[in-house]
Parts: sequence; C-alpha cells; structure tokens
Amino acid sequence: MRHAQPFHVMAKPIGPRCNIDCKYCYYLEKEKLYPDEKKFRMADDVLESYTRQLIETSLEAGMGEVTFAWQGGEPTMLGIDYFRRAVELQKRYAPPGLAVSNAFQTNAILLNDEWGAFLHDNAFLVGISIDGPEKIHNHYRIDRAGRPTFNAVMNGLEILQRHKVEHNALTTVHKANADKGEEVYDFLKGLGIEFIQFIPIAERSAGDGLAGAPQLDTDPRHGVTPWSVAPRAYGRFLCDVFDAWFERDIGTQFVQFFDVQLGLWMGYGSSLCIFAETCGNGLALEHDGTLYSCDHYVYPEYVLGNITETPMRAMIWSDRQQQFGRDKADTLTAQCRTCEFRFACNGGCPKHRFSTSRDGELGHNYFCESYTMFFHHAGPRLRDMARKVAAGYPASAASETPVSTR
Repeated sequence: MRHAQPFHVMAKPIGPRCNIDCKYCYYLEKEKLYPDEKKFRMADDVLESYTRQLIETSLEAGMGEVTFAWQGGEPTMLGIDYFRRAVELQKRYAPPGLAVSNAFQTNAILLNDEWGAFLHDNAFLVGISIDGPEKIHNHYRIDRAGRPTFNAVMNGLEILQRHKVEHNALTTVHKANADKGEEVYDFLKGLGIEFIQFIPIAERSAGDGLAGAPQLDTDPRHGVTPWSVAPRAYGRFLCDVFDAWFERDIGTQFVQFFDVQLGLWMGYGSSLCIFAETCGNGLALEHDGTLYSCDHYVYPEYVLGNITETPMRAMIWSDRQQQFGRDKADTLTAQCRTCEFRFACNGGCPKHRFSTSRDGELGHNYFCESYTMFFHHAGPRLRDMARKVAAGYPASAASETPVSTR
C-alpha cells in the first residue's frame, strides 16, 4: 500500500438519477449497474460513514481542508434537508480548526430561494451546467419530456447570483457548439460568470458500455457518438477562446484549461488530473457506498470495494489503485513519449485513449490533434506569460509587451 497522499472523491448521493435527459450524458446509463435499485438515495448510515471516513482519511493525508464534492445525476433531487443533514454530520466529525468545504454540481433547474439561502449560508461552491446561448444549450440539454431547459437554468443562475452563492460554469464542448468558441465564451462572461470549465465530449458508440469501459475499446471500427466533438474542432474551439481571453480578460476571467496550462508552462505540476503525469487520486463514490477508481471508470472492473465493508483509506491508497494511476504514464504511445509537448499534456486522460498514433500504435489520445494545435497556437504566449509571472509581473502583462528571451 502506498503512503498517504492527497486525494479527491466525487460523491454521487443520488447515483445516476436526473430530472433531465441530456443526449450526451455518460452517467445516466449507470442505472444498469443497479437493476434492482428503486430509490438511488445514499442512506443515512452510508452518508455518515462517508463523512467520518473522508474527514479521517483527509487528516491522515495531511490535507489542510476537506472538500465534499456532490454530483449526480442531479443532487438537488434529494432536497435541501438531505444536505442540511450532510452539513450537520460534517460539523459533528470535523475536529476544531479543520476547514471543511462543499462543492456542488447542478443543472440548476430545481433551485429556488430556499436553496439559494442554504447554499450561501453554508458557503457551497456551485458548478452550473450550461452549454452556451439558448439555441446551443437546448440542442442536447433537454428534459425527460424532450423540452428545452435553458430558461429554467437561467432562473437557477439568477437565484445563485442574487443570493451571492459562489459559482462557476461547466460547459461541455460537443458537435453543436464546437465552432462557436468565442460566442460561447462571451455569452458565459456576459452572464457574470468569472470561472469556466470546458469539458470535451467524446464517447465510443459501440457496445452497451457496461461489459467494459468503452474508452478502452480500441477497435478502430467503433466510431464515436454523433454528438462527440471532432479533435480538430475542439482544438479550434480552444484556440478561439484563448485568443479572446488573452486579448481582453487575463486576470478578470478564469478558464480552468488556461490556468492549468500556465502552471505547466511555468514548470509546475498539473492541478487537473487529465494533464498530470499519473492519476489515481480522483475517485468516485456511488450512492450505495461503492468506491470506484475514477468518475469516468464507473464499471465493474474498477470497483475498489464498499466503504461500509472496507475502510476508505485501504482502498484509496491500495496497490491496485496505485497501479491504476501509474498506468497512465506506463501506457503512453511512442509518439507521446517523444512529443515536445509531453510536459503540458502527459498523454491526456486515459478515458480518451482509443485512437491510434501516427505509427498506428493503439491507445493514443483522441484529442492529441486538439492539444497540439492549441500548444502550437498559444504556446509562445503561454511561455511569455510564464516568464513574466516568474519575474514578478501580473499574468496580464503578457498581453502588452513580450518579455525578452535574452
């Protein structure tokens, strides 16, 4: 077993249950893992065990703050009282002086003023899922009856902002918005959202997705889903957004991808697992207490155990999970190993390694073309920005006068 080190757990207290039916959602199918389940609700004894163990294990790892991350499905379907109970348990088990925070991902449709007050009073960080302007957002994000969700999401965002709840946007990049990078970025900025995460959609179209992780299906005959973003299109999206951000918004708007890349170009490690050299420190907890190696590997092959039967610490730092993390670096293709941008990419997320390299080697990242396009386009400015920050200037100085390389 490896030594204690920082980790992150994404909890799914309502499993895959959701009140909308996004066409590209990778998690709704997880209901098939629990064919006899009716409620999909983390029971109180599981919630209490999780709370106690997460705090104890975080302390053992020397983490100065314990973060409870709630996702789904749609967690607001559990109701406010459920999360009042969660906060109550956190206060019970957290020793004096330990910082405890909560992060909450939602489609925002069920939010109301009671939710707004609760989230503000308990300092929740709320991620709101929105894909862009109305027509773009409604292309895939529809409810169970096939109705658009944009107006309901805007109402939810207004509630968060009126109650001064800290929030950010999680925006997926797919076939319907990939050619509208600057439009999507400007729209989100116009909503008053300062922090943005862009998540590319790419999934295999073959199989039911439960016999084995589809991202590990390297059969070239199996294509991607119709809503998946093409590599070149995603690369162009990143370039277009970067240009707009670099010219106008450094220091006032924060795009996770660019922030992470700046750190890498400065020689630091990645704060985002997909660009880290190894992974394995971001796990997923299902509603019944089952712990999985990763949120994108919620398949039977990646079950580590159940926290009601096996201590969380024994699973998080197990040899098996350590090997899962090392596999990311150990399975790089030859093209990745010799790439000039390896430091900034590290082969990307293993879930996307279903393509082939230039030499025909299997297991190459589907988004390789996206990333290399972006690095060639933005690399000189990222390098200049890194130099200026290292010299004590603000990052925004990079958009003014290039720093001397001599």
